[in-house]
Amino acid sequence: MAHIIRGHRVGKVGELRLGCSVAVFDPSRQKILLMRRDDNGLWCLPSGGMEPGESASETAVREVAEETGLTVRVSGLIGVYTSPDVLVQYADGNRFQIVSLCFEAIVESGMLQVSHEATDLRFVAPSELASMPVMENQVERIEDAFGFEWEAFIR
Repeated sequence: MAHIIRGHRVGKVGELRLGCSVAVFDPSRQKILLMRRDDNGLWCLPSGGMEPGESASETAVREVAEETGLTVRVSGLIGVYTSPDVLVQYADGNRFQIVSLCFEAIVESGMLQVSHEATDLRFVAPSELASMPVMENQVERIEDAFGFEWEAFIR
C-alpha cells in the first residue's frame, strides 16, 4: 500500500516516475470506468507505470487491458498531473514524485473482467463518486475527464 506525503518540494527526496491513467466512458458518456484496487480497496481509473521501450499511449492501452480485459484506443489527452510538493511512498520504501498523463480512450473490443490488480470494475456517474472511497490523487483527474474540455489540463 502507498501513502502520500505532502510538503514543500518533498519530491526532491524521491525519484521521478511516469505513469498513465485512462478515462474510459460508457457509450452514453455519462459514466466512467473505475476499478477497485486489490492492494488498498480504493477506486481509481485504470492506471500504471510506463515501462522502458513503451510509448505513453502504449502504456495506457496495456494497463487498461491488464486491469479490465478491454482493448482500447487512446483518443485524447485529458491532462498532465504532477507536483513537487507531493511524494508517494510505497510499503517497500520506494518514494516517487509521480508525473501522470491522463488519457481518454475508446473501447474497441473485450469484456470487463477483474484481474489480480482489480477486485471490482464499475462504470460510475459523477453523482456516485462522493459515496465511494476514491484514491485521493484520482479525484481531480476524474473531475477533469467529466469536464469534457477541448484542451488538456496541465496541473
